[in-house]
Amino acid sequence: MKIEIADIRDVDVAAGLFDQYRVFYGKASDPEGAKHFLSERLIQQQSVVLLARDDSGAAVGFVQLYPTYSSVSMGKKLILNDLFVAPSARRSGVGAALLEEAKRVAKRCGALALTLSTAVDNRTAQHLYKSNGWELDADYLNFDYSL
Repeated sequence: MKIEIADIRDVDVAAGLFDQYRVFYGKASDPEGAKHFLSERLIQQQSVVLLARDDSGAAVGFVQLYPTYSSVSMGKKLILNDLFVAPSARRSGVGAALLEEAKRVAKRCGALALTLSTAVDNRTAQHLYKSNGWELDADYLNFDYSL
């Protein structure tokens, strides 16, 4: 398996996985919307997409990282906003490898921390995160306000 930072040349492949990720979370499939959204993030350099490929070169997973900043820490953090592994590649170490590469990328860019959130009922993801050293935040509650 190989993990690389995706660029605009990878957008078609990454968008296919991104569309599957959105469907997993209950959204309607929208391949063109997924391609447009990812293209904008990559062109505007608003996110980093890590793309995992199997030994044959097929894309089997991705992570998308967004920068943010902590006023209290006066430093950069990365939000691991999206992690998806194709069903055919699950339980083969792809998710763990993507998490490890996300840690390396965060360190290289000088981030103080990585943060993520996942669905309360996504026990599989929670197990993966905990087994890779992620800790549940016991200090802060997250709130959303839909507009």
